Amino acid sequence: MKTGTLRRVLLAAVIAVAAVDAARAQCISNFCPPPFGSGPPSPGNPGPSNHNGLYIVGGIVIAIVAIIVGTKITAGPPSPPPSPPIPPPPGPYVPPVTQVLPPTTPGPGGGAVGPLRSGFNQPPAGEVRFVPDEVLADSPLTNIDTIAARNDMTCPENVRIALTGRTLHRCIRNADQTVQNMIRALSGERQIAGAQPNYLYELMQGAPGGNAEQYAPDKLEATEAHRLATGNRVSVAVIDSGVDPNHPDLAGAIAGSYEPAGTDRPHPHGTGMAGAIASRGTVQGIAPGAELLTVRAFSANSGSAEGTTLNIIKGLDWAAEKGARVVNMSFAGPADPRLRDALAKANAKGMVLIAAAGNAGPTSPPLYPAADPSVIAVTAVDASDALFSGANRGKYIAVAAPGVDVLVPAPDAGYQLTTGTSVAAAEVSGVVALLIERNPRLTPKDVRRILMRTAKHLGPRGDEREYGAGLVNALEAVTLAK
Repeated sequence: MKTGTLRRVLLAAVIAVAAVDAARAQCISNFCPPPFGSGPPSPGNPGPSNHNGLYIVGGIVIAIVAIIVGTKITAGPPSPPPSPPIPPPPGPYVPPVTQVLPPTTPGPGGGAVGPLRSGFNQPPAGEVRFVPDEVLADSPLTNIDTIAARNDMTCPENVRIALTGRTLHRCIRNADQTVQNMIRALSGERQIAGAQPNYLYELMQGAPGGNAEQYAPDKLEATEAHRLATGNRVSVAVIDSGVDPNHPDLAGAIAGSYEPAGTDRPHPHGTGMAGAIASRGTVQGIAPGAELLTVRAFSANSGSAEGTTLNIIKGLDWAAEKGARVVNMSFAGPADPRLRDALAKANAKGMVLIAAAGNAGPTSPPLYPAADPSVIAVTAVDASDALFSGANRGKYIAVAAPGVDVLVPAPDAGYQLTTGTSVAAAEVSGVVALLIERNPRLTPKDVRRILMRTAKHLGPRGDEREYGAGLVNALEAVTLAK
């Protein structure tokens, strides 16, 4: 017998006994007639007899009734009949899916090397623009040699980035392992906060043309704007290849230099961009009064100047320390988590960030840093306001500037024609220097708004993906800046 049933039977028995005792008690009263069989014998009464049997029978009946009632109360309302099974839908049988979490295995440092921790950024599928045997490790430790050694790596360089508050370590593989494997291995080290590839960026200079006319200042109305401002004493950082400090057009223009990528011979690109901003000789720069802070973040050792994430961030950090108000970045490459963080911090400090939109053509995905929301992206047009055919397109384009067959200085007192979104970005950096001289309180957001509001619209309405807000107008922008 189940426990619940036993309890109900015992309860019923108690109720029965109580009922018998209550009946006896009631019969003590004068109102109770003499029970059958009591008193002297008579024809209708056989005489005294024991009535306990009747009481017991009554108790059993009451107990049975109590059991029935108790069972119905305990059981509750009757359950509805079960629904008929739902037939499966037509078509092939698909087994149910059970989510299985990926296994994690302990790494050398006690962490997991299955799912990557936050801050560990693998290159996107198909992305190859990074140094093939290096990663950047993010750790507060000043020395991670022990961690690197147990993961078959060597970390010859560590840099404290004041702008972001991070310490980045450049780590090189010792064994035959991919960058992806290196990042995964470091994810198992709890003293490493993050890791990513050391991405590569290219300077955005196209093939030179043949028209040596110096048309850019006139297209931008820069000569007229110089009556109001020349960029006097405004610091403009040029993160690029090396700049020839001895070029006569740049005499007195360079206030400081930093060379994280080495001291090899200056690449023509850096000298050209510096001249487009602040040349003060044969070539007329857009901001001839500006003070240049040149950063050699791109090395020419490979033949085509390339810059890495680490060297660019080091240059940006140095420029922030030196008080740069404008940063020209005439290069482009992949999205980069550590660079994005540094750009956001620079923007928050009031540094106006200008970048080339890219020369990868109309079908290219967005290129960085131009596509970063902290940066003003610049595209290129020719002397007739036609869009440079090699320019990137996209909603991130802010404004346009001359960028086809533009005359700029070259190393060894020479001159060159350059084409691309690089020189267009440099010209806009010069215009921004004029705005900041005119009104030093301008924020990066103010500068973006002024440039776009005063730009000359180009092309049919709705072509913002190609021209942005249009061709920059230095005179109107400087006038509005006050």
